[in-house]
Amino acid sequence: MIKVAIFGGSFDPPHVGHQAIVNEALRLLEIDKLIIVPAFLSPFKQHSLASPKMRLKWCESIFSHNSKILVSDYEISLNKTVYTEETIRYFKKYYFIKYLIIGADNISKVDKWKGFYWLNNNIIWVIATRDNHHIDTSKIKKFIILNIGVEVSSTKIRMCNNLEHVDRRISAQVNTIIKKHKENNEYR
Repeated sequence: MIKVAIFGGSFDPPHVGHQAIVNEALRLLEIDKLIIVPAFLSPFKQHSLASPKMRLKWCESIFSHNSKILVSDYEISLNKTVYTEETIRYFKKYYFIKYLIIGADNISKVDKWKGFYWLNNNIIWVIATRDNHHIDTSKIKKFIILNIGVEVSSTKIRMCNNLEHVDRRISAQVNTIIKKHKENNEYR
């Protein structure tokens, strides 16, 4: 069976940090495929800057160049918030899901995730380091640390409208959406 890592997130917008995570995961993990799953809406967020379809399009523009990468519309096509456990269970029908990639900013609350105990027993957590976030692995069974040397976040990009960490293939679209929201006082 095809061995897979899943990397989900809002990707609002995707940036060079996400690209570094993908590149490092492909380099270090023993996988046949990396599935990137943009969320319709994160269970921990009220809204996103860009529409789900736009974020999917951005991920496809950036990541679809590699045959080992699949950008999936699974969560977006359901048109609702989808929990990670549901996504993993869905893909387990077709693949051997070995790894789940998360950012270090998520590790402190991962035990609050719906289906945490099932996830903890069925995958290996791959934790991507991020801006001075402490990584407490005491709640998880098996893990790998991905050392990512890129200090950037989608939130900082949105707040500062600083596009230096956004891939040139999508930077004009990201800039347009940020400006539109700022002009309409809808900034998120």
